[in-house]
This record gives sequence, structure tokens and C-alpha cells, in this order.
Amino acid sequence: MSMTSLENYEQQATRPAWIQIALSRDGSIGFCLIFSTLILIVIGPFIAPYSPTEMIATANMSPTSAHWLGTDHLGRDVLSRFLSGGRSIIAIPLIAVAITYLTAGLLSLTASYKGGWFDLIAARFFEFLMSLPSLLKILLLVAAFGPSTPVLIAALAISNMPGSSRVVRGAMLSQAGLDYVQAAQARGDSTLSIVTREILPNILGPVAADFTLRITWGIIALSTLSFLGLGVQPPQADWGLMIQEGRASLRHAPLVAIVPAIGIACLSVGFNLAADAMVRHMSGARN
Repeated sequence: MSMTSLENYEQQATRPAWIQIALSRDGSIGFCLIFSTLILIVIGPFIAPYSPTEMIATANMSPTSAHWLGTDHLGRDVLSRFLSGGRSIIAIPLIAVAITYLTAGLLSLTASYKGGWFDLIAARFFEFLMSLPSLLKILLLVAAFGPSTPVLIAALAISNMPGSSRVVRGAMLSQAGLDYVQAAQARGDSTLSIVTREILPNILGPVAADFTLRITWGIIALSTLSFLGLGVQPPQADWGLMIQEGRASLRHAPLVAIVPAIGIACLSVGFNLAADAMVRHMSGARN
């Protein structure tokens, strides 16, 4: 290895982990897709030319200078609905996965560290949840309590709990017997201190990768619910709902369904690539 190559390698090795992930091929593409879509979601409602629920023109119009993406089956501007319809598709899964890790993740982390009956009860509870298909749990909750935003968040959070608890438990058990944990125990640190200040920072890699993948799953699950009429309800603008509403007029106004599908795909692919970059970085760090 030449001196220049060695210097470049050392510079790369000393960079923070998040920079190395962002500069990797998958990471750069993934984060670019995520951030560009998020920027569109944030500023979209402010630059939408019309109200997303206002019927302002003839139904199923082709793109014109006044309506760049045409109109839907009710004569609403497709561009305005697309620009205003992305917030729920990212906000609901993001909040749900955050709740999952703040509840099931922290519970599993503490239980697997303490062991004994506490760990046994927690593990059996999450195994029971895992025995039920994720989509079935979501459909049962939505059917029982209605498709409101709090219910959708709770349903996605509960459906993610078994998988996230297993990831946290596996990562925790790989650290439990290491020297730094035993040193903290010898100092007399409390369980909460050891779990949150010692172990948690050392398992953030796999947790972050799983967190990212679960957001992807949440986006797809919420889009599926909206497509089935159990997600965000009309006349609200939502990308999944737009696909459901546009499927009947695909021949006459295909952009009604195609444009939001592209938005969902960009988010899903972006989060998947970001998660892959995190996993590759962790594998390289271990090697």
C-alpha cells in the first residue's frame, strides 16, 4: 500500500461512524432519497397551488398548465394532494417505531440484563405477540377502535414490539459479560445506569439499523392500510389513499396513483439502503 493510500485509509478510519455510513455508496444514495423526499414532505403543503380537498376542475383531467399532474376522479388537483399527502406516511411510522423502542426496547433491554422471572415474563409476552401475524394485529386494533391517527400509531407500535425486543435482547446478551459491564457492576452502579449509560451506547449500531428498517415496514404497512380504506380517511390527502382512489382511473388518469407510489418507493428504498449501509459498516468494524 502506497503512503497516499495509507493516509487516505487512516483519514477514513478516523471519521465518525455516521459520516462513514453517509459517504458509502448505499448510504449516500439512501440518505439522498430520504432527505429529498422529507424536504418535499415538509415544504409541500406550503407550495401546493390549491387546497388538497377542493374540487376545482373536471374529473380525471390530463396534465395542463393549470394542473401539472392533472386532476383525480373528484376534480381535485393531483399535484396539491401529492404535495400535502406525505406527512402522515412518514410521521405515523416514525412515531410508532420510536414508541416501540421506548417501551418494548427499553423493557427488553432491562429484562435481559436482570434475568430471572422478570426476563422470563417479558420474553413470553413478546413471544405471544409474535405468534400473531403483524398485519392481523393491526387489522384487529383498527377494526376495534377505528382508523384514527392515535390508533394507527398504537397498532404499528404494538406490531413492531416482538421483533424489536428480539434485536435488543440479542444485542444486550452479546455485551452482558464484557469487562466494562463487570466494572460498572463492581462500582455498584444501578441497573438503570448500567443499562442506559454503559450498554445502550454500545448497541446503538444494530438498534439504529433495525429502527430504520422498521420505519420502512411501517411506511409499507400504513400505505397498505390506506389502500384497504383502514388508514388515513378521505378527504384527507395521503399517498396511500391516493393510490387506492386512483386505481379505478388508471387508464384515464394514471398519475393519480403513479406519483404517490413513486414517493412511497423513494422513502422505502432510501431507508432500506441506509439500513444496509449501517449493517455493512458494523460488519466492517467487527472485522
